[in-house]
Amino acid sequence: MSTYVVMDLEWNQSPEGKEYSIDNFPFEIIEIGAVKLNEQLEMVSEYHQLVTPQVYRHLHYRISQVTHLNMKELRSAGKQFPEAVREFLEWCGPDCRFCTWGSMDVTELQRNMAYYGLDNPFAFPLYYYDIQKLYSFREGLNKEKPALDCAIETLRIQKDRPFHRALDDAYYTGRVMQAMGFEKWKPYVSVDYYRLPKSADEEIYLEFPTYSKYVSRIFPSRDAALADKRVTDMICGKCRRMLRKKIQWFTLNQKQYFCLAVCPEHGYVRGKLRVKRTEGENVYVIKKLKHADEDGARKVFEKKEEQRSRKKERDRKNRKRNS
Repeated sequence: MSTYVVMDLEWNQSPEGKEYSIDNFPFEIIEIGAVKLNEQLEMVSEYHQLVTPQVYRHLHYRISQVTHLNMKELRSAGKQFPEAVREFLEWCGPDCRFCTWGSMDVTELQRNMAYYGLDNPFAFPLYYYDIQKLYSFREGLNKEKPALDCAIETLRIQKDRPFHRALDDAYYTGRVMQAMGFEKWKPYVSVDYYRLPKSADEEIYLEFPTYSKYVSRIFPSRDAALADKRVTDMICGKCRRMLRKKIQWFTLNQKQYFCLAVCPEHGYVRGKLRVKRTEGENVYVIKKLKHADEDGARKVFEKKEEQRSRKKERDRKNRKRNS
């Protein structure tokens, strides 16, 4: 990999509210900003372009408030999206990996391209670096998603530009990469979910230093997904052995499922499934498997006990209602 393209997009949405959005097109890109880093993470080039809106022709008040953009500027200095994105991708070059602050930019770029009927030029699966996630790992923030300006403060990076414009936020994201010890976190690549596996052969398996990830093909329903052996198998990430489940898959909310298995050589393995909806009525599954110590295993037991308690309470209320 010769270059990293650190990208940030600004987008507009329906000023009348979500219910007035066009199906499968909630956000319209109005600004593209990026910086290019070489293998030594040195900034070697910048790209910036405003985009003239064609769908949501009035700025949502919040977008205008945050970015300080206005429609007059977008119309006078902006390009049509197809022209802008072609120019941007040409600037990126064929041998680059996208880096973003958060998980939405790569998805929205593809969604906007699809709306305009443009061919998707990216490899499948599309891997990229979510610098927000990597920074969160570094700081031990678990599921917290810190704001870019908070990371800049913590890393004591000089604030020599404003925030909340595409090129400036891309620049600051690149500065975070330089300051956070990116090489240590480089194995934790992210995979984009805009295009999903269509068959078992396309399903995605990723191995990281501390956990593994599986992305399923599309299923017609949650029940169909959970009936598939590939979805529910527990496998040791160290010896690739199929594992015996100590606690079968269970859920507290029908969205996340948990499991605990045991490898005779490497100990406990915790499993977590997230069942996610596609833009239609179908679903897909993201499974994470992680080795656990006694404390990690105990937390799964506690979740299972919570599930039992909830079921007992529901049964009690049902009996009372029916008596």
